Amino acid sequence: MARIFDRDTLLDLTVNVIPLGIILFFVAAFVLVDPFGELDFYGRVLQMGLLAFPFVALAILTYVSGKAIAGDEKRSAVFFQGQATMDDAQTRHEVEAEIEAEDAAEAEEETDADAPADDADGETDADDADEE
Repeated sequence: MARIFDRDTLLDLTVNVIPLGIILFFVAAFVLVDPFGELDFYGRVLQMGLLAFPFVALAILTYVSGKAIAGDEKRSAVFFQGQATMDDAQTRHEVEAEIEAEDAAEAEEETDADAPADDADGETDADDADEE
């Protein structure tokens, strides 16, 4: 299965993840410490509901916005920070394609350099060493 969120998208979503952690902290604190001990059953349900509803709503909002951010990055041109209005600015995908092409060329050169050289008779140097 392909990953939905890459590192940059997750970094964008930390704005919503931090409040989710804060809400979970207060849920745990109110369950463990019980500062409002005089609350009856309905008061307790209301208290937890006032924490659970925003938690669920924010979790859904975070997921939907993450999918929108990730989808938009795949459909449209993504520029590096501050370069969107510059003339002749390269998109992120163009830069990544250049880097991948350079890496592939370097890997091919390394493979060619590691291959044993052929002699005039068509045998490799490794074959000559085996015969001796």
